[in-house]
Amino acid sequence: MLLSRIKDGDAVVVPGVYDALSAKIAEQVGFDAVFQSGYSVAASMLGLPDYGLLNANEVIEQARRIAAAVSIPLIVDIDTGYGNALNVRRVVQELERAGAKGIFLEDQVWPKRCGHMQGKQVIAVEEYMQKLYAALDARSSKEFIIVARTDALEPLGIDEAIDRANRYAKAGADIVFVEAPRSIEEMRRICREVKAPLVANMIEGGRTPLLSVNELKSLGYRFILFPLTALLSAAYAIREMLSLLKADGLVATINSNSRGVERRMLIFDEFNKLIGLDNLKSIEARYARPTS
Repeated sequence: MLLSRIKDGDAVVVPGVYDALSAKIAEQVGFDAVFQSGYSVAASMLGLPDYGLLNANEVIEQARRIAAAVSIPLIVDIDTGYGNALNVRRVVQELERAGAKGIFLEDQVWPKRCGHMQGKQVIAVEEYMQKLYAALDARSSKEFIIVARTDALEPLGIDEAIDRANRYAKAGADIVFVEAPRSIEEMRRICREVKAPLVANMIEGGRTPLLSVNELKSLGYRFILFPLTALLSAAYAIREMLSLLKADGLVATINSNSRGVERRMLIFDEFNKLIGLDNLKSIEARYARPTS
C-alpha cells in the first residue's frame, strides 16, 4: 500500500495527470501512483489557469474517469475543499466512491491561486482544522491518504508555515505539504523541523529549486511530486506539431526507419496499442456468436 510504504520511510515519485489518457501512460511507463493536478485539470478542461475556477463536480467526475482507466492509486487535488467542513466531507466521500485513494487539501482563502503564484492568502488554522477533521472522519479506509497542504510560507513566513505543518500532522494528516519553499536552505529546514512525511513539489519554472529525485530523497522528502511535467510537455508537443501543420500543410510521412518529424508522435497503430484496442477486440471476440 502506498501510504504504508511512505510511513515506512520509502519515497515515491508521483507524476501529475489531467485525464484518463495521461494517467494510462503514467501507469504503462511504470509509476506506482498518479496525482490529479488541479492546475492541469483547469488548463485541459477549461483552458484556464489554476485560479479557483474548477468546481467540486468537475473534479470528482474527472477523478472517476481517471480511476476507472488505471489500477494504480489516484490522489486528487481538491484545492480548499469547495466550501466548509461539510463540503469537504462530501467531496471525500464522493471521491472514495469514485475510486480515488487520497486527497490534497490546502489552507488558502477561496478562490485559491496556484501555489507558485503571488498574492496568496490563508485562512485561520482553526478554520482549516475543521476541514481537516472532516476529511479524516469522512474516509472509510485508513489507506485513503489525507495530505494537508499549507500555503502560509509566502504571506506569513516560514516559521508560520512550519508551525502549521506540524499542527496539521498532529491533528492526523498522513502527509504534510509546505508549498513553494524558495531555496534549498528553506527545503532543508522544513525537512528538519516538520515531524511528518513531506511532499516535494517540483514545478518546471516554479518558485522552488528543481532537484533530482535522489537529492530530494536525501533531504528527507517522501512524496515527490511532478504535477505539471506531463501537461507542459503535452502542450509543447501539440503547439510544435500544429505549427508545422499550419506552416507546411503536412506533419509527417510515415516511415518506420525515419527519425524525422514523424517520430515525434505516436503513429495510429502505436496509439491504438497504447489505449488497449487489441484487448477490446479480444473481449469483443468472446461475445461473437456464429450466425445460422
